[in-house]
Amino acid sequence: MRQTRGSAGVSFFPQHPVGIRALPRLPLLLAAILTLTCVLVNSPAPVLAQSARADDSQIVEKIEVILLNPSPDASVNQRVSDLIRRSINLFPGMTFNRTEVQLALSRTTRQAAIADAQMEVTPGSAGGVIVTISAQLGDKVSREDRGYLLTGETGDLPVLFDRDGTIIVGKLEALTMLYGNVDAWYGRPDLYLAGNPLVSGETAGQGASGWGEGFVHTGLYGLTPLGEDLYAYGGLSTILSASAGTELFTDESRYHLAIEDAYLGLVGGETFETGDRLLWNVSAGRKRYAIGDSMIIGNTASNGDERAALQSNPRWAADMLVLGQLRYNASLAELFYLDPDELPEVDSRTRMAGINLETDIGGGFNLGGSFIKVLESDYAYYALTAPDPASATLGRDGLQVYDARLRWKQPNGQFFASAEFAVQRNDNFDMFATALAGEVGYQFQELPWTPVISYRYAQFSGDDPATARFERWDPLLSGGNGEQWVQGINHFKLFQDSNLVTHRFQMRLRPNPKVELVPQFWIFTADSATNLGGNPALSFLGSDELGYEANLTAKWFISPQVMLQGHVAATFPGEAARDAASGDLDPWWSAMAFLRVAF
Repeated sequence: MRQTRGSAGVSFFPQHPVGIRALPRLPLLLAAILTLTCVLVNSPAPVLAQSARADDSQIVEKIEVILLNPSPDASVNQRVSDLIRRSINLFPGMTFNRTEVQLALSRTTRQAAIADAQMEVTPGSAGGVIVTISAQLGDKVSREDRGYLLTGETGDLPVLFDRDGTIIVGKLEALTMLYGNVDAWYGRPDLYLAGNPLVSGETAGQGASGWGEGFVHTGLYGLTPLGEDLYAYGGLSTILSASAGTELFTDESRYHLAIEDAYLGLVGGETFETGDRLLWNVSAGRKRYAIGDSMIIGNTASNGDERAALQSNPRWAADMLVLGQLRYNASLAELFYLDPDELPEVDSRTRMAGINLETDIGGGFNLGGSFIKVLESDYAYYALTAPDPASATLGRDGLQVYDARLRWKQPNGQFFASAEFAVQRNDNFDMFATALAGEVGYQFQELPWTPVISYRYAQFSGDDPATARFERWDPLLSGGNGEQWVQGINHFKLFQDSNLVTHRFQMRLRPNPKVELVPQFWIFTADSATNLGGNPALSFLGSDELGYEANLTAKWFISPQVMLQGHVAATFPGEAARDAASGDLDPWWSAMAFLRVAF
Protein backbone atom coordinates (compact mmCIF):
# COMPACT_ATOMS: atom_id res chain seq x y z
CA MET A 1 0.00 0.00 0.00
CA ARG A 2 1.06 3.56 -0.56
CA GLN A 3 0.70 5.67 2.54
CA THR A 4 0.29 9.42 2.80
CA ARG A 5 -0.37 11.41 5.90
CA GLY A 6 -0.99 14.83 7.40
CA SER A 7 -2.08 16.60 10.51
CA ALA A 8 -5.62 17.21 9.33
CA GLY A 9 -6.23 13.51 9.04
CA VAL A 10 -4.66 10.52 7.33
CA SER A 11 -5.48 9.12 3.89
CA PHE A 12 -4.29 5.85 2.47
CA PHE A 13 -4.51 5.00 -1.21
CA PRO A 14 -3.77 1.66 -2.92
CA GLN A 15 -0.80 1.49 -5.27
CA HIS A 16 -1.00 0.73 -8.97
CA PRO A 17 1.46 -1.68 -10.60
CA VAL A 18 3.94 -0.37 -13.17
CA GLY A 19 2.45 -0.33 -16.64
CA ILE A 20 -1.16 0.59 -15.81
CA ARG A 21 -2.31 2.96 -18.55
CA ALA A 22 -5.82 3.97 -17.58
CA LEU A 23 -8.50 3.80 -14.92
CA PRO A 24 -12.27 4.11 -15.43
CA ARG A 25 -13.51 7.65 -15.08
CA LEU A 26 -16.27 7.43 -12.54
CA PRO A 27 -18.52 10.29 -11.53
CA LEU A 28 -17.89 11.97 -8.19
CA LEU A 29 -19.91 14.40 -6.18
CA LEU A 30 -18.28 17.21 -4.26
CA ALA A 31 -19.77 19.37 -1.45
CA ALA A 32 -19.94 19.78 2.31
CA ILE A 33 -21.25 21.77 5.22
CA LEU A 34 -20.60 21.14 8.88
CA THR A 35 -21.16 22.73 12.26
CA LEU A 36 -19.58 22.25 15.61
CA THR A 37 -19.22 23.25 19.22
CA CYS A 38 -16.89 22.27 22.05
CA VAL A 39 -16.88 21.17 25.71
CA LEU A 40 -14.53 22.27 28.47
CA VAL A 41 -12.13 19.72 29.94
CA ASN A 42 -10.13 20.99 32.93
CA SER A 43 -6.66 19.91 34.03
CA PRO A 44 -3.50 21.34 35.69
CA ALA A 45 0.12 20.92 34.32
CA PRO A 46 2.56 22.06 31.56
CA VAL A 47 2.64 21.33 27.90
CA LEU A 48 4.77 19.32 25.48
CA ALA A 49 3.22 17.81 22.37
CA GLN A 50 0.80 20.70 21.93
CA SER A 51 -0.10 23.47 24.34
CA ALA A 52 -3.36 25.33 24.64
CA ARG A 53 -1.97 27.45 21.84
CA ALA A 54 -0.63 24.42 19.96
CA ASP A 55 2.72 26.21 19.91
CA ASP A 56 5.12 23.27 20.11
CA SER A 57 7.33 22.85 17.03
CA GLN A 58 6.40 26.32 15.79
CA ILE A 59 9.21 28.57 14.57
CA VAL A 60 10.39 31.11 17.15
CA GLU A 61 10.18 34.58 15.59
CA LYS A 62 11.32 36.65 18.56
CA ILE A 63 12.42 36.28 22.19
CA GLU A 64 11.71 39.11 24.60
CA VAL A 65 13.10 39.36 28.16
CA ILE A 66 11.31 41.80 30.46
CA LEU A 67 12.69 42.66 33.91
CA LEU A 68 9.77 43.52 36.17
CA ASN A 69 12.01 45.25 38.75
CA PRO A 70 15.02 46.45 36.73
CA SER A 71 18.18 47.64 38.41
CA PRO A 72 19.19 51.33 38.11
CA ASP A 73 22.40 49.96 36.59
CA ALA A 74 21.70 49.28 32.91
CA SER A 75 24.71 46.99 32.62
CA VAL A 76 23.29 44.73 35.36
CA ASN A 77 19.99 44.51 33.50
CA GLN A 78 21.81 43.59 30.30
CA ARG A 79 23.84 40.85 31.99
CA VAL A 80 20.73 39.31 33.57
CA SER A 81 18.85 39.41 30.27
CA ASP A 82 21.77 37.71 28.53
CA LEU A 83 21.92 35.11 31.31
CA ILE A 84 18.25 34.24 30.80
CA ARG A 85 18.64 33.98 27.02
CA ARG A 86 21.63 31.67 27.36
CA SER A 87 19.93 29.55 30.03
CA ILE A 88 16.75 28.86 28.06
CA ASN A 89 18.89 28.15 24.98
CA LEU A 90 16.29 29.56 22.59
CA PHE A 91 17.00 31.66 19.51
CA PRO A 92 14.92 33.06 16.62
CA GLY A 93 14.55 30.49 13.86
CA MET A 94 14.51 27.52 16.27
CA THR A 95 11.49 25.30 16.83
CA PHE A 96 9.75 25.81 20.17
CA ASN A 97 9.43 23.04 22.80
CA ARG A 98 7.47 24.29 25.78
CA THR A 99 8.46 21.60 28.28
CA GLU A 100 12.18 21.92 27.58
CA VAL A 101 12.00 25.72 27.94
CA GLN A 102 9.96 25.35 31.15
CA LEU A 103 12.60 23.07 32.66
CA ALA A 104 15.39 25.46 31.64
CA LEU A 105 13.46 28.41 33.06
CA SER A 106 12.96 26.63 36.39
CA ARG A 107 16.71 25.97 36.51
CA THR A 108 17.37 29.64 35.72
CA THR A 109 15.47 30.83 38.79
CA ARG A 110 17.97 28.95 40.97
CA GLN A 111 20.60 31.55 40.08
CA ALA A 112 21.28 34.34 42.54
CA ALA A 113 20.42 37.23 40.22
CA ILE A 114 16.90 35.97 39.40
CA ALA A 115 14.11 35.60 41.93
CA ASP A 116 11.40 34.41 39.54
CA ALA A 117 10.71 34.05 35.82
CA GLN A 118 7.51 33.32 33.91
CA MET A 119 6.97 32.52 30.23
CA GLU A 120 4.25 33.67 27.85
CA VAL A 121 3.93 32.46 24.25
CA THR A 122 1.95 34.48 21.70
CA PRO A 123 1.41 34.12 17.92
CA GLY A 124 3.88 35.96 15.71
CA SER A 125 3.13 37.93 12.55
CA ALA A 126 4.86 35.41 10.26
CA GLY A 127 3.03 32.33 11.57
CA GLY A 128 5.52 31.43 14.29
CA VAL A 129 5.55 32.36 17.97
CA ILE A 130 6.93 35.15 20.17
CA VAL A 131 8.34 33.98 23.51
CA THR A 132 8.27 36.53 26.34
CA ILE A 133 10.13 35.92 29.63
CA SER A 134 9.09 38.14 32.53
CA ALA A 135 11.72 38.01 35.29
CA GLN A 136 12.22 39.52 38.71
CA LEU A 137 15.69 40.36 39.99
CA GLY A 138 16.67 38.79 43.32
CA ASP A 139 19.44 39.02 45.87
CA LYS A 140 19.44 35.49 47.33
CA VAL A 141 22.39 33.17 46.90
CA SER A 142 20.05 30.20 46.54
CA ARG A 143 16.33 29.65 46.14
CA GLU A 144 14.09 27.94 48.64
CA ASP A 145 12.62 24.59 47.73
CA ARG A 146 9.46 24.89 45.73
CA GLY A 147 6.97 22.83 43.73
CA TYR A 148 3.42 21.73 44.46
CA LEU A 149 4.51 18.44 46.07
CA LEU A 150 6.74 20.36 48.51
CA THR A 151 4.67 23.47 49.23
CA GLY A 152 1.10 22.47 48.37
CA GLU A 153 0.73 25.82 46.60
CA THR A 154 -1.11 25.72 43.28
CA GLY A 155 0.81 28.81 42.19
CA ASP A 156 3.90 26.61 41.83
CA LEU A 157 2.26 24.52 39.09
CA PRO A 158 3.30 23.15 36.68
CA VAL A 159 6.45 22.69 38.81
CA LEU A 160 5.88 19.70 41.09
CA PHE A 161 9.32 19.40 42.70
CA ASP A 162 12.32 21.75 42.75
CA ARG A 163 15.07 20.98 45.23
CA ASP A 164 18.87 21.01 44.97
CA GLY A 165 18.77 21.34 41.19
CA THR A 166 16.34 18.45 40.61
CA ILE A 167 13.20 19.71 38.87
CA ILE A 168 10.04 17.78 37.94
CA VAL A 169 7.19 19.38 36.02
CA GLY A 170 3.82 17.83 35.33
CA LYS A 171 1.67 17.85 32.22
CA LEU A 172 -2.08 17.61 31.86
CA GLU A 173 -3.68 18.61 28.59
CA ALA A 174 -7.18 17.88 27.33
CA LEU A 175 -9.13 18.59 24.15
CA THR A 176 -12.71 18.04 22.96
CA MET A 177 -13.69 18.46 19.32
CA LEU A 178 -16.82 18.28 17.21
CA TYR A 179 -16.47 17.84 13.45
CA GLY A 180 -18.98 17.42 10.64
CA ASN A 181 -19.27 17.10 6.86
CA VAL A 182 -21.88 17.17 4.13
CA ASP A 183 -21.10 15.07 1.07
CA ALA A 184 -17.70 13.99 2.40
CA TRP A 185 -15.46 12.39 -0.21
CA TYR A 186 -17.50 14.45 -2.69
CA GLY A 187 -20.47 12.28 -1.76
CA ARG A 188 -18.72 9.20 -3.19
CA PRO A 189 -16.95 7.29 -0.43
CA ASP A 190 -17.44 4.15 -2.55
CA LEU A 191 -15.13 5.73 -5.15
CA TYR A 192 -12.56 7.52 -3.02
CA LEU A 193 -12.26 4.91 -0.28
CA ALA A 194 -12.25 1.82 -2.48
CA GLY A 195 -9.65 -0.61 -1.15
CA ASN A 196 -8.72 1.61 1.79
CA PRO A 197 -7.59 -0.64 4.67
CA LEU A 198 -8.78 1.84 7.31
CA VAL A 199 -12.44 1.71 6.26
CA SER A 200 -14.72 -0.09 8.71
CA GLY A 201 -18.50 0.13 8.84
CA GLU A 202 -20.22 3.26 7.57
CA THR A 203 -18.23 6.36 6.61
CA ALA A 204 -19.03 10.01 6.12
CA GLY A 205 -20.43 10.48 2.62
CA GLN A 206 -23.42 11.95 0.83
CA GLY A 207 -25.46 14.20 3.06
CA ALA A 208 -24.64 15.49 6.53
CA SER A 209 -22.55 13.60 9.05
CA GLY A 210 -20.55 14.42 12.13
CA TRP A 211 -18.61 13.04 15.03
CA GLY A 212 -16.99 13.98 18.31
CA GLU A 213 -13.52 13.15 19.57
CA GLY A 214 -11.03 14.15 22.22
CA PHE A 215 -7.99 13.21 24.22
CA VAL A 216 -6.26 13.62 27.57
CA HIS A 217 -2.45 13.81 27.63
CA THR A 218 -0.72 13.54 30.99
CA GLY A 219 2.91 13.03 31.96
CA LEU A 220 6.00 13.93 34.00
CA TYR A 221 9.20 15.59 32.77
CA GLY A 222 12.30 16.34 34.77
CA LEU A 223 16.03 16.88 35.01
CA THR A 224 18.67 16.44 37.69
CA PRO A 225 22.31 17.57 37.94
CA LEU A 226 25.08 15.02 37.51
CA GLY A 227 27.88 17.57 37.72
CA GLU A 228 28.58 21.28 37.55
CA ASP A 229 27.52 21.57 33.89
CA LEU A 230 25.97 18.16 33.23
CA TYR A 231 22.30 17.22 33.60
CA ALA A 232 20.24 14.10 32.99
CA TYR A 233 16.65 14.61 31.85
CA GLY A 234 13.68 12.57 30.68
CA GLY A 235 9.96 12.45 30.06
CA LEU A 236 7.13 9.94 30.31
CA SER A 237 3.52 10.54 29.25
CA THR A 238 0.37 8.76 28.10
CA ILE A 239 -2.51 9.74 25.83
CA LEU A 240 -6.09 8.51 26.17
CA SER A 241 -8.03 9.29 22.99
CA ALA A 242 -11.59 8.52 21.92
CA SER A 243 -13.96 9.02 18.97
CA ALA A 244 -17.71 8.54 18.43
CA GLY A 245 -19.93 9.22 15.43
CA THR A 246 -19.56 8.93 11.66
CA GLU A 247 -16.11 10.15 10.64
CA LEU A 248 -14.12 9.94 7.39
CA PHE A 249 -13.23 6.23 7.64
CA THR A 250 -15.62 4.62 10.13
CA ASP A 251 -18.63 4.97 12.42
CA GLU A 252 -17.22 2.72 15.14
CA SER A 253 -16.87 4.24 18.60
CA ARG A 254 -13.47 3.50 20.10
CA TYR A 255 -10.83 4.61 22.58
CA HIS A 256 -7.10 4.04 22.84
CA LEU A 257 -4.62 4.37 25.72
CA ALA A 258 -0.90 4.29 24.92
CA ILE A 259 2.47 5.68 25.91
CA GLU A 260 3.34 8.92 24.10
CA ASP A 261 6.67 10.35 25.31
CA ALA A 262 9.27 8.03 26.85
CA TYR A 263 12.83 9.30 26.55
CA LEU A 264 16.07 9.93 28.45
CA GLY A 265 18.86 12.35 27.69
CA LEU A 266 22.01 14.11 28.81
CA VAL A 267 22.72 17.80 28.34
CA GLY A 268 25.84 19.77 29.13
CA GLY A 269 27.64 22.91 28.09
CA GLU A 270 29.87 25.79 28.90
CA THR A 271 29.56 29.56 28.89
CA PHE A 272 32.82 31.32 28.07
CA GLU A 273 34.05 34.61 29.51
CA THR A 274 33.15 36.28 26.21
CA GLY A 275 29.52 35.26 26.75
CA ASP A 276 29.60 32.64 23.98
CA ARG A 277 27.62 29.51 24.79
CA LEU A 278 28.46 25.92 23.79
CA LEU A 279 25.77 23.30 24.44
CA TRP A 280 25.57 19.59 23.66
CA ASN A 281 22.57 17.34 24.04
CA VAL A 282 21.92 13.63 23.37
CA SER A 283 18.63 11.79 23.85
CA ALA A 284 16.91 8.56 22.86
CA GLY A 285 13.38 7.20 23.08
CA ARG A 286 9.85 8.09 22.06
CA LYS A 287 9.89 11.79 21.25
CA ARG A 288 8.65 14.27 18.65
CA TYR A 289 10.97 15.63 15.97
CA ALA A 290 10.55 18.27 13.27
CA ILE A 291 12.82 20.03 10.80
CA GLY A 292 12.16 23.65 9.88
CA ASP A 293 8.46 24.33 9.44
CA SER A 294 7.70 20.64 8.76
CA MET A 295 7.76 20.58 4.95
CA ILE A 296 9.71 17.29 5.04
CA ILE A 297 9.59 16.07 8.65
CA GLY A 298 6.83 17.19 11.00
CA ASN A 299 4.37 14.35 11.67
CA THR A 300 6.44 11.64 13.35
CA ALA A 301 3.35 9.72 14.49
CA SER A 302 -0.01 8.73 12.95
CA ASN A 303 -3.51 9.15 14.35
CA GLY A 304 -6.95 7.77 13.56
CA ASP A 305 -7.99 4.15 12.95
CA GLU A 306 -7.66 2.17 16.23
CA ARG A 307 -5.98 5.18 17.88
CA ALA A 308 -9.07 7.40 17.38
CA ALA A 309 -8.81 11.23 17.44
CA LEU A 310 -8.30 11.44 13.66
CA GLN A 311 -8.61 15.23 13.36
CA SER A 312 -7.33 16.45 16.73
CA ASN A 313 -4.09 14.59 15.99
CA PRO A 314 -2.75 14.24 19.55
CA ARG A 315 0.12 11.83 18.88
CA TRP A 316 3.44 13.16 17.61
CA ALA A 317 6.16 11.04 19.24
CA ALA A 318 8.19 8.71 17.02
CA ASP A 319 8.61 5.06 17.99
CA MET A 320 12.31 5.85 18.35
CA LEU A 321 14.28 9.06 18.03
CA VAL A 322 18.01 9.07 18.70
CA LEU A 323 19.14 12.68 18.59
CA GLY A 324 22.49 14.35 19.07
CA GLN A 325 22.72 18.14 19.10
CA LEU A 326 25.63 20.55 19.27
CA ARG A 327 24.87 24.27 19.54
CA TYR A 328 27.27 27.19 19.57
CA ASN A 329 25.34 30.40 20.25
CA ALA A 330 22.71 30.55 17.48
CA SER A 331 24.20 27.79 15.31
CA LEU A 332 22.93 24.22 15.58
CA ALA A 333 24.11 20.85 14.25
CA GLU A 334 21.92 17.75 14.68
CA LEU A 335 22.41 14.07 13.92
CA PHE A 336 19.34 11.86 14.16
CA TYR A 337 17.93 8.38 13.67
CA LEU A 338 14.14 8.27 13.28
CA ASP A 339 11.59 5.46 13.32
CA PRO A 340 8.12 7.08 12.98
CA ASP A 341 5.15 5.69 14.91
CA GLU A 342 2.88 4.56 12.06
CA LEU A 343 -0.52 2.89 12.26
CA PRO A 344 -0.07 -0.90 12.50
CA GLU A 345 -2.52 -1.50 9.65
CA VAL A 346 -0.35 0.41 7.17
CA ASP A 347 3.10 0.42 8.77
CA SER A 348 5.65 1.10 6.00
CA ARG A 349 8.55 0.12 8.33
CA THR A 350 10.44 3.23 7.30
CA ARG A 351 13.65 4.04 9.18
CA MET A 352 15.75 7.09 8.38
CA ALA A 353 18.81 8.98 9.56
CA GLY A 354 20.14 12.42 8.79
CA ILE A 355 21.91 15.62 9.64
CA ASN A 356 20.34 19.05 10.12
CA LEU A 357 22.20 22.38 10.29
CA GLU A 358 20.76 25.78 11.24
CA THR A 359 22.32 29.17 11.93
CA ASP A 360 21.47 32.82 12.39
CA ILE A 361 23.50 34.76 9.82
CA GLY A 362 22.43 38.23 11.02
CA GLY A 363 20.17 40.87 9.55
CA GLY A 364 17.08 38.84 10.40
CA PHE A 365 18.21 35.87 8.27
CA ASN A 366 18.15 32.22 9.39
CA LEU A 367 19.76 29.60 7.17
CA GLY A 368 19.19 25.85 7.36
CA GLY A 369 20.08 22.69 5.48
CA SER A 370 19.44 18.96 5.88
CA PHE A 371 20.44 15.61 4.45
CA ILE A 372 18.20 12.59 5.09
CA LYS A 373 18.80 8.96 4.11
CA VAL A 374 16.09 6.28 4.28
CA LEU A 375 17.84 3.22 5.67
CA GLU A 376 15.00 0.77 5.09
CA SER A 377 11.34 0.90 4.06
CA ASP A 378 8.52 -1.19 2.57
CA TYR A 379 6.90 1.96 1.15
CA ALA A 380 6.28 1.56 -2.61
CA TYR A 381 6.17 3.94 -5.58
CA TYR A 382 4.58 3.16 -8.95
CA ALA A 383 5.16 4.57 -12.42
CA LEU A 384 4.08 4.08 -16.01
CA THR A 385 7.70 3.49 -16.98
CA ALA A 386 10.03 1.88 -14.46
CA PRO A 387 13.60 3.25 -14.28
CA ASP A 388 14.62 -0.34 -13.51
CA PRO A 389 12.61 -2.66 -15.84
CA ALA A 390 13.61 -5.66 -13.72
CA SER A 391 11.78 -4.20 -10.73
CA ALA A 392 8.01 -4.65 -10.43
CA THR A 393 7.76 -1.65 -8.13
CA LEU A 394 9.95 1.18 -6.94
CA GLY A 395 10.58 1.65 -3.25
CA ARG A 396 11.41 4.36 -0.72
CA ASP A 397 14.30 2.24 0.54
CA GLY A 398 17.53 4.07 -0.38
CA LEU A 399 15.88 7.51 -0.71
CA GLN A 400 18.15 10.54 -0.25
CA VAL A 401 16.80 14.02 0.52
CA TYR A 402 18.81 17.24 0.18
CA ASP A 403 17.09 20.31 1.63
CA ALA A 404 17.99 24.03 1.95
CA ARG A 405 15.97 26.67 3.83
CA LEU A 406 16.14 30.44 4.31
CA ARG A 407 13.93 32.61 6.53
CA TRP A 408 14.02 36.38 6.89
CA LYS A 409 12.13 38.81 9.10
CA GLN A 410 12.88 42.49 8.81
CA PRO A 411 14.49 43.58 12.10
CA ASN A 412 11.97 45.82 13.86
CA GLY A 413 10.02 45.93 10.60
CA GLN A 414 6.97 44.58 8.86
CA PHE A 415 8.33 42.47 5.97
CA PHE A 416 9.08 38.74 6.18
CA ALA A 417 9.94 36.03 3.66
CA SER A 418 11.01 32.39 3.47
CA ALA A 419 12.19 29.93 0.86
CA GLU A 420 12.87 26.19 0.78
CA PHE A 421 14.18 23.89 -1.94
CA ALA A 422 14.71 20.13 -1.78
CA VAL A 423 15.82 17.33 -4.11
CA GLN A 424 15.19 13.59 -3.76
CA ARG A 425 17.41 10.87 -5.27
CA ASN A 426 17.50 7.10 -4.74
CA ASP A 427 20.39 4.66 -4.45
CA ASN A 428 18.48 1.88 -6.21
CA PHE A 429 17.07 3.55 -9.34
CA ASP A 430 17.11 6.79 -11.32
CA MET A 431 15.07 9.31 -9.34
CA PHE A 432 15.08 13.09 -9.38
CA ALA A 433 12.14 14.68 -7.54
CA THR A 434 11.98 18.27 -6.39
CA ALA A 435 10.05 20.47 -3.97
CA LEU A 436 10.22 24.22 -3.67
CA ALA A 437 8.35 26.86 -1.73
CA GLY A 438 8.55 30.60 -1.30
CA GLU A 439 6.53 33.01 0.86
CA VAL A 440 6.46 36.79 1.23
CA GLY A 441 4.40 38.81 3.69
CA TYR A 442 3.84 42.21 5.29
CA GLN A 443 2.22 43.42 8.50
CA PHE A 444 0.18 46.65 8.47
CA GLN A 445 0.86 47.79 12.02
CA GLU A 446 -1.00 51.08 11.72
CA LEU A 447 -4.28 49.61 10.44
CA PRO A 448 -7.11 48.30 12.66
CA TRP A 449 -6.68 44.63 13.55
CA THR A 450 -3.02 44.90 12.38
CA PRO A 451 -3.56 42.70 9.31
CA VAL A 452 -0.73 40.49 8.08
CA ILE A 453 -0.98 39.45 4.44
CA SER A 454 1.16 36.79 2.78
CA TYR A 455 1.44 34.77 -0.41
CA ARG A 456 3.06 31.35 -0.67
CA TYR A 457 3.89 29.36 -3.78
CA ALA A 458 4.75 25.68 -3.43
CA GLN A 459 5.48 22.96 -5.97
CA PHE A 460 5.98 19.22 -5.42
CA SER A 461 6.99 17.43 -8.59
CA GLY A 462 4.97 14.70 -10.30
CA ASP A 463 6.20 11.87 -12.48
CA ASP A 464 6.75 12.50 -16.19
CA PRO A 465 5.71 9.31 -18.06
CA ALA A 466 7.77 10.39 -21.09
CA THR A 467 11.03 9.76 -19.20
CA ALA A 468 12.54 6.64 -17.70
CA ARG A 469 13.51 8.63 -14.61
CA PHE A 470 11.11 8.72 -11.63
CA GLU A 471 10.19 12.31 -10.63
CA ARG A 472 7.25 12.05 -8.21
CA TRP A 473 7.96 13.77 -4.88
CA ASP A 474 7.71 11.60 -1.75
CA PRO A 475 6.03 13.66 1.02
CA LEU A 476 7.73 11.59 3.75
CA LEU A 477 6.49 13.02 7.10
CA SER A 478 5.27 16.39 5.82
CA GLY A 479 2.47 18.01 7.78
CA GLY A 480 2.21 20.10 10.91
CA ASN A 481 -1.02 22.11 10.87
CA GLY A 482 -3.24 24.03 8.45
CA GLU A 483 -0.88 26.99 8.43
CA GLN A 484 2.15 24.80 7.75
CA TRP A 485 1.94 21.91 5.25
CA VAL A 486 -1.60 20.65 5.58
CA GLN A 487 -2.54 22.40 2.33
CA GLY A 488 -6.27 22.98 2.33
CA ILE A 489 -8.56 21.81 5.12
CA ASN A 490 -10.71 19.71 2.76
CA HIS A 491 -8.59 19.42 -0.38
CA PHE A 492 -5.65 17.93 1.54
CA LYS A 493 -7.72 14.84 2.33
CA LEU A 494 -7.78 13.87 -1.34
CA PHE A 495 -4.64 15.35 -2.84
CA GLN A 496 -1.63 15.60 -0.58
CA ASP A 497 1.86 17.04 -0.97
CA SER A 498 2.98 15.25 -4.12
CA ASN A 499 2.44 16.14 -7.80
CA LEU A 500 0.96 19.37 -6.53
CA VAL A 501 1.32 23.10 -7.20
CA THR A 502 -0.35 25.47 -4.74
CA HIS A 503 -0.92 29.20 -4.42
CA ARG A 504 -1.89 30.27 -0.90
CA PHE A 505 -3.18 33.75 -0.10
CA GLN A 506 -3.42 34.27 3.64
CA MET A 507 -4.29 37.02 6.09
CA ARG A 508 -3.97 37.24 9.87
CA LEU A 509 -6.25 39.61 11.78
CA ARG A 510 -6.22 40.49 15.49
CA PRO A 511 -9.56 42.10 16.46
CA ASN A 512 -8.20 42.12 20.01
CA PRO A 513 -5.09 40.64 21.67
CA LYS A 514 -6.90 37.39 22.49
CA VAL A 515 -8.57 36.73 19.13
CA GLU A 516 -6.92 35.81 15.84
CA LEU A 517 -8.67 35.26 12.50
CA VAL A 518 -6.84 33.48 9.66
CA PRO A 519 -8.65 33.51 6.28
CA GLN A 520 -7.01 31.56 3.43
CA PHE A 521 -7.66 31.20 -0.27
CA TRP A 522 -6.04 28.35 -2.22
CA ILE A 523 -5.51 27.53 -5.88
CA PHE A 524 -4.53 23.88 -6.52
CA THR A 525 -3.06 22.56 -9.75
CA ALA A 526 -1.20 19.38 -10.70
CA ASP A 527 2.40 19.25 -11.83
CA SER A 528 1.79 16.17 -14.02
CA ALA A 529 -1.27 14.53 -15.57
CA THR A 530 0.03 11.19 -14.30
CA ASN A 531 -0.89 10.83 -10.63
CA LEU A 532 -0.21 7.15 -9.91
CA GLY A 533 0.34 6.71 -6.19
CA GLY A 534 -2.32 9.25 -5.28
CA ASN A 535 -6.05 8.62 -4.91
CA PRO A 536 -7.00 5.95 -7.50
CA ALA A 537 -9.96 8.03 -8.68
CA LEU A 538 -7.49 10.75 -9.72
CA SER A 539 -4.71 8.55 -11.10
CA PHE A 540 -4.90 10.14 -14.57
CA LEU A 541 -5.91 13.77 -14.91
CA GLY A 542 -7.58 15.38 -17.91
CA SER A 543 -6.54 18.84 -16.70
CA ASP A 544 -4.04 20.33 -14.27
CA GLU A 545 -6.82 22.36 -12.61
CA LEU A 546 -7.53 20.50 -9.36
CA GLY A 547 -9.66 22.92 -7.39
CA TYR A 548 -9.99 25.94 -5.13
CA GLU A 549 -10.60 26.41 -1.43
CA ALA A 550 -11.57 29.27 0.85
CA ASN A 551 -11.45 28.76 4.59
CA LEU A 552 -11.49 30.75 7.80
CA THR A 553 -9.90 29.73 11.10
CA ALA A 554 -10.77 31.57 14.31
CA LYS A 555 -8.70 31.29 17.51
CA TRP A 556 -9.70 32.64 20.91
CA PHE A 557 -6.91 32.57 23.50
CA ILE A 558 -9.21 32.68 26.50
CA SER A 559 -6.26 32.45 28.89
CA PRO A 560 -2.69 31.16 28.75
CA GLN A 561 -4.16 27.72 29.55
CA VAL A 562 -7.38 27.68 27.51
CA MET A 563 -7.89 28.01 23.76
CA LEU A 564 -11.02 27.74 21.60
CA GLN A 565 -10.54 27.24 17.85
CA GLY A 566 -12.87 26.62 14.94
CA HIS A 567 -12.92 26.69 11.16
CA VAL A 568 -15.27 26.72 8.22
CA ALA A 569 -14.07 25.74 4.74
CA ALA A 570 -15.50 25.55 1.22
CA THR A 571 -13.72 23.61 -1.53
CA PHE A 572 -14.64 23.97 -5.20
CA PRO A 573 -13.78 21.35 -7.84
CA GLY A 574 -11.51 22.16 -10.75
CA GLU A 575 -11.72 20.87 -14.29
CA ALA A 576 -9.69 17.73 -13.43
CA ALA A 577 -12.24 16.73 -10.79
CA ARG A 578 -15.18 17.52 -13.07
CA ASP A 579 -13.66 15.46 -15.88
CA ALA A 580 -13.14 12.50 -13.55
CA ALA A 581 -16.77 12.76 -12.42
CA SER A 582 -18.10 13.27 -15.95
CA GLY A 583 -20.43 15.92 -14.65
CA ASP A 584 -21.00 18.93 -12.44
CA LEU A 585 -19.92 18.83 -8.82
CA ASP A 586 -21.09 20.80 -5.81
CA PRO A 587 -18.72 22.52 -3.40
CA TRP A 588 -17.58 20.68 -0.26
CA TRP A 589 -18.17 22.57 2.99
CA SER A 590 -16.76 21.66 6.37
CA ALA A 591 -16.67 23.09 9.89
CA MET A 592 -15.01 22.21 13.19
CA ALA A 593 -14.56 23.52 16.71
CA PHE A 594 -12.39 22.38 19.59
CA LEU A 595 -11.57 23.50 23.10
CA ARG A 596 -8.10 22.78 24.47
CA VAL A 597 -7.06 23.16 28.10
CA ALA A 598 -3.40 22.75 29.03
CA PHE A 599 -1.23 23.70 31.99
